[in-house]
Amino acid sequence: MKDFLERIRKPTFISTRKKILYSTLICLSGLLLGVTSKILDETASNLLPHFLEILDLRNFFSRIGFWLFCGVCLSIYSKTPFRAACNVFLFFVGMVSSYYTYTVFVAGFYPQSYMMTWIAMTVIAPFLGVPVWYAKGTHWVSVGISAFILAVMLRQCFSFGFWYFDMRSGLECLLLIGTLVILYKTPKQILTAFVISYQFTHQSVLGNAVRVPRNKQVLLQL
Repeated sequence: MKDFLERIRKPTFISTRKKILYSTLICLSGLLLGVTSKILDETASNLLPHFLEILDLRNFFSRIGFWLFCGVCLSIYSKTPFRAACNVFLFFVGMVSSYYTYTVFVAGFYPQSYMMTWIAMTVIAPFLGVPVWYAKGTHWVSVGISAFILAVMLRQCFSFGFWYFDMRSGLECLLLIGTLVILYKTPKQILTAFVISYQFTHQSVLGNAVRVPRNKQVLLQL
């Protein structure tokens, strides 16, 4: 199993000092982004600088796409799968703790359901960080994982169905382009992954579009 995994992507090891430094910086980055996103969320858009109002960062940070992209970046650029799990976990611990500490003690309300959802995602995140680490490669396993990641990012970037196709936000498009860049290994690898992701996303959308709801099936039978 070890030989098979190393054929997908081989780990590189760094000193303990660098591990501690990188982990600390990652956790601090999560803390900073968590507080920043909550401050933007609590500030009326017309009180923000004009360029921030145009970018609509308040809504951008409230959507899942940016945080998924951060998790993918941290996983891909980690040196080992174990480090990928640790880095992703520390980032989301920092982000979630700072965001909801500000929410409870400064904003003055307690959104329990949302908080529990993000805590659950933080617990799950390191288990996803390990397979995502293997996406950076030319092995067929890497291509498959890359295709899955790109499919998720496509759904964040575009809304489309049987008769429509629409871009959600220009910032989400930048995240998709960024994901393509960090997953890139060879032109063939990234093109194959993108085509698979598009086909998977397109087919799933079409399948949902043409599926007849159960209540309508009963009416048709009657």
